[in-house]
Amino acid sequence: MSDYEDMWRELGLDLPRHDELLKTLGSAHKDIIASQPNRPKAMTYFDEAVAVAHCKRIKELIDGKAKGKKVIGTFCIYVPEEIALAAGVTPVALCGGTQFSIPYAESMFPRDICPLIKSTLGLGLGKMCPYLPVINMAVGETTCDGKKKTWEILAGMVPTYVMEVPQKKDEIDRELWLKEVVLFKDKMEELSGGKVTLESLKQGVRIINRKREALSKLHSFRKESILPISGKDTLVVTQVALVDDPERFAKNVENLDKELENRVIRKVGVFPQGAKRIMIAGCPMVMPNWKLHHLVETSGGAVVCDETCTGFRYYANLVEENAANLNELLENIADRYLQISCSCFTPNQERIDKVMNLAKEYHVNGVIQYILQYCHGYNIEAIKLEHALKEAGIPVLKLETDYSEEDVGPLKLRVEAFLE
Repeated sequence: MSDYEDMWRELGLDLPRHDELLKTLGSAHKDIIASQPNRPKAMTYFDEAVAVAHCKRIKELIDGKAKGKKVIGTFCIYVPEEIALAAGVTPVALCGGTQFSIPYAESMFPRDICPLIKSTLGLGLGKMCPYLPVINMAVGETTCDGKKKTWEILAGMVPTYVMEVPQKKDEIDRELWLKEVVLFKDKMEELSGGKVTLESLKQGVRIINRKREALSKLHSFRKESILPISGKDTLVVTQVALVDDPERFAKNVENLDKELENRVIRKVGVFPQGAKRIMIAGCPMVMPNWKLHHLVETSGGAVVCDETCTGFRYYANLVEENAANLNELLENIADRYLQISCSCFTPNQERIDKVMNLAKEYHVNGVIQYILQYCHGYNIEAIKLEHALKEAGIPVLKLETDYSEEDVGPLKLRVEAFLE
């Protein structure tokens, strides 16, 4: 890591504070992820990707910028990666999943807002995020009130563009969203100085569809009765997807898929027989938030499905590549992204139906609704989802938490009681 100190210094990071953050993250990965027995060998790549997220990956982005590439930082899976790539722009996620940075945000922000917002902005305000000084532009969206006002603060730190995500899915909303997708294409062209063509956009679609297909196959192995990979490892892979080079990432997920396929044939599992199969539904879990998965999988359960933005919602549904012209392909992209069933939509029966279908596909014994504190959308929607699950005879538990370790004891007791 010392090889990158000059780079971090040039980026304006607080080196002692950043070093402390890296030690905290490294320790968490060692204790929670790397300590698991019988892990797939192909997970070595993703462990390394976590380890180099603040050094080697940052240098790659800086080297790309030296060759004329632009970089955007995103906070939501509604931002179309395909369009950024087609314009010669590299998208990376900026979301924070660590308690370490939250005090730095609370010096400016209210305490009673989403921990994801506070963690993300705290990394920037505390000069611990190497991505923020590298990006040319941040791209926000209107999926929650907290984020909408955060972009106004972020704009004082870095150029910020906001996409309007509609709150319903009627025809007028679809028309609005398509316009937003086209405007995003225009903004990426303006940023890069390049032009998005039908062929460059098709290439972007192919790259991101390949990533989705590899992830979809990875998650499909969790339907097996003998599970070849843990929920924690699968979560790590999807978290890495948000910051890694997409082509390199897809290739390494495909390698992992081959190993898991072989494990299924040989009946190699990572959990004891009888482990309760759990779906986690709700808020996203960005790196290094492995808290709930760790609680479940050290209490006799196995997380077999993630109905989150760092799970099913991220990789589900491909963009239809076949299009006669650029406008048609942009429509296909808009259609695909509007299938994401975020709790920001009303009504949102679509998400309830998806959770019920996933529960059947993955043969779950129970569903844990994961709610980040002050996330009103998922917290209120949990009422309707709980009713649907109970009607179907599927046990359900709602856990509202943050990134701290203070509530781990009580949460573990509740998880253990639920698994019994």
